Amino acid sequence: MHEKNLGQQPSHNQKSKPKTGAFTAGRVVALAVIGVLIAGLAWLGFTPDPDAASVPDGAEAGDLALEPCDYTTDEGTYAAECGTLVVPENRIDRQSRLISLPVTRIPSRSDDPADPIFRLEGGPGVSNMHFPAAGRFVGDRDVVMVGYRGVDGSVRLDCPEVTSAVGHSTDILGEDAFRAYSDAYRACADRLTDAGVYVAGYGLVDQVEDLEAARKAFGYERIDLVSESAGTRTAMIYASRYPESIRRSVMIGVNPPGNFVWDPETTDEQIARYADLCERDEACSARTEDLAATIRTRSEDMPDRWYLLPIDAANIRTVSFWGMMESTPQAAPASAPMIIDAWLSAAAGDSSGLWFGSIFGELMFPKAFVWGQYAAAASVDAEAARDYFSSGEGGRDANFGYAASAFAWGGGRMADAWPVARGVDEYRTVKVSDVEALLVGGELDTTTPPQVAREELLPHLPNAQEVVLPGFGHSFSFWMEQPDAGTHLIETFLDSGEVDTSLYRPQTVGLTPDFGLPAMAKVVVGGLLGLALVMIVSLLWMARRVRTRGGFGPKGGAVLRSVYPVVLGLGGWCLGVLVTTSAMSWIPIDDSLFVALWAGVPIGLGIFLAWVGKDLASPAKTAGFAVATGASLVGAGLGFAVTDGFGAVFTGIVGAIACANLALILVDISRDRVRHGTVAAASDAPAGTASPPEVPGGARREEDLVPAGSSSRIDPR
Repeated sequence: MHEKNLGQQPSHNQKSKPKTGAFTAGRVVALAVIGVLIAGLAWLGFTPDPDAASVPDGAEAGDLALEPCDYTTDEGTYAAECGTLVVPENRIDRQSRLISLPVTRIPSRSDDPADPIFRLEGGPGVSNMHFPAAGRFVGDRDVVMVGYRGVDGSVRLDCPEVTSAVGHSTDILGEDAFRAYSDAYRACADRLTDAGVYVAGYGLVDQVEDLEAARKAFGYERIDLVSESAGTRTAMIYASRYPESIRRSVMIGVNPPGNFVWDPETTDEQIARYADLCERDEACSARTEDLAATIRTRSEDMPDRWYLLPIDAANIRTVSFWGMMESTPQAAPASAPMIIDAWLSAAAGDSSGLWFGSIFGELMFPKAFVWGQYAAAASVDAEAARDYFSSGEGGRDANFGYAASAFAWGGGRMADAWPVARGVDEYRTVKVSDVEALLVGGELDTTTPPQVAREELLPHLPNAQEVVLPGFGHSFSFWMEQPDAGTHLIETFLDSGEVDTSLYRPQTVGLTPDFGLPAMAKVVVGGLLGLALVMIVSLLWMARRVRTRGGFGPKGGAVLRSVYPVVLGLGGWCLGVLVTTSAMSWIPIDDSLFVALWAGVPIGLGIFLAWVGKDLASPAKTAGFAVATGASLVGAGLGFAVTDGFGAVFTGIVGAIACANLALILVDISRDRVRHGTVAAASDAPAGTASPPEVPGGARREEDLVPAGSSSRIDPR
């Protein structure tokens, strides 16, 4: 009997075999999810832009390569041809390296198409590859878009130095900001030059040469131009250099030479036009007897805060100029009705709209343009800018036109900080052109007032006509309001040279929006406060739960570590926005360090609280807290870097969640291996061997840090 009983006793090895390994099912699932998240972030960060142009092997200047593609417009998606055009970077150097530009052609639906349209976007410093209205014209003619060098091509003149200088400025119209702005431009130009970029080869003249190269490569005898805003300057130079290549030219929001700076008196004229509309508008006139006087007085006596939130006077004046150029409400929040409503509300004691506008500028300005190409294109007006600022033309800090000019040129210093583009000297003044042209201007446009084109350009274009559209602003308003009338105007002129405005009806401009900037400001601040409060209360509740009940169960912990950190990250970022804009306005709220700190810390803390248990010793808790928060900070920074804009805030949050959970899973795996190894060693020890030493309280030094039966989930313990 004794032998039988002995034979039934399990061996030491059988006793000591762990029931679970370090890689439990829950941990495997969690690691797989984390792997997918990290792979997704890596894909966003490292996958080449499919639209990016590159120089094909063995290519020569003038080569055009096309393949089928689709192009989406307001009228639907069309079959198109996409490809690259190869051009020399420096046309005065026969040994110049080659660069490539993206090209898109939407073929006409007609069997007998008219001359093609070449589209010229404004800016400068923005892409020429997006033309939502293209579908309106493809019934009768090809529509062609050629990328702007320095923005769309294989060489992009990005200037992070300028982005940083603008983003860290506390007063974009102050001397310190002007100095930082010009220093940043010099540093960018030097860096690009050292990298082999011919910086002087990215101005408007070379842009025109690219368009002419594309015309030849496509085999077109003549083309029509449809340009807008700063793109009209390119159209003027094209007409001057190659008049035989252009049949007709439509210029919307015309910018004659010398007008990349804005005359304060002309800006006042345009605001006075809005004042006239306000006087005839019952709702607007009930708020002010003289809109222009109200805006001027409030701008000169700007409130510096809305409650605790500061109002940046320079930002809101500059935003107001750009906003008032568009009369259509579809341009909101940067539209004239929204801007006017904000100023009238401020005059009545509610400055919330001005605060919203200043924050909007803070977010928009640093990344508004590809700064190198912006400077290269604008250098055609460098002499005009020097004259403008040296003559004291500004001197009126409260004037919106001066504010925009001073920001655009860094108080005039950009004129000497960036190399002047090749060949632009002869286009600093208006050139006579016999090309048939239609000049289209919005009566209310602040950036390209039609009277400027009529006085400064029209006399030099003997075959040009001008149309001024009452109730319209800049080019976006032209495309969005009464689109059938605008399309008919362009098509009729391109077909016959005749001007037909018969489809236009009186344009109404509502100056009292139902949901203006003050309302937006209150909703935004309410949302920021609400999410910040949810984050704070959540973390306090989680900490109390851990202290009183020892932690969370598997299901609750999984949710709190995988899904709920999104709320914590957004709440932390919102709290950071409120704190930073109130007390540290020099810190950009869309900066990687900002997102890492304000979103990463609450995420790391929340994931730690969902992971920690009462059975953990203090050193393990401290280590877990450090690992979770540190990994969350790193993950937030890395996630932020994979994209830009507000999308970067979200990817930063995802990165923080993934890295914090990964770090704690690795900690758990390491501790489990140590614990299992200690148990196995104790089980294999000869009879009489001492057990592992104990610490006060009876807990084993290593194995009791985690209960043996603890489960694994996305918070795997």
